[in-house]
Amino acid sequence: MPTAREALLDAALAALAHRPWSAVRMADLAVAARVSRQTLYNEFGSKDGLARALARREADTYLQGVRRLLAAPAPPERNLVVVAEWIVTRAASRPVLRALLTGAWDERLPAPRPARPGARPAAVPAQRRADEGPPAPGELVAATVACAAEGWAVGCELAVRLALSHVVAPAIPSAEGWRADGQCAEPDSWSPITPMMTRLIEMSLSVETTSPRKIIP
Repeated sequence: MPTAREALLDAALAALAHRPWSAVRMADLAVAARVSRQTLYNEFGSKDGLARALARREADTYLQGVRRLLAAPAPPERNLVVVAEWIVTRAASRPVLRALLTGAWDERLPAPRPARPGARPAAVPAQRRADEGPPAPGELVAATVACAAEGWAVGCELAVRLALSHVVAPAIPSAEGWRADGQCAEPDSWSPITPMMTRLIEMSLSVETTSPRKIIP
């Protein structure tokens, strides 16, 4: 059973699927999570605190997923391709993660504002960490690369940055991916990483060099 904090974060994420952050009401989240409003404010302090916590959890969950995939019993280069595909697919369905990876926060999302200077530290340890602010895109890439096996940092960064290029500029959607008003429908139009991108990553990781190692990790 999730804790009250996790239930509130889940409720906030679910609410974002139906309305912009500005229209999300703290009282509604407390009802959805079946906790009191006092519990909500004890956990997060404010709506801005909740936004920071939501961003922090998305970043943490993302890095946990990267570590899990890289630890799979498969050749490292194959795991990197899997990670790249997973990043694209996950970012397509999780707009907060997409914003963390790209730095593009639109008005529908809970762009995490910094905690007020001089504000009293939160009583909840998890919130104190969240109040430090989410990682910037470059920091999140660096944290992703740090998950790679020894000797594969360069290859991991290559795979991640190629995946992010697909997140920023996804493949042109098929005819059914466009709405009647001519706009691209999201997230349905976000296709998984294209086979061409996968082949490019595989080729880049296996290219021969003049190095005795022969493989660019």
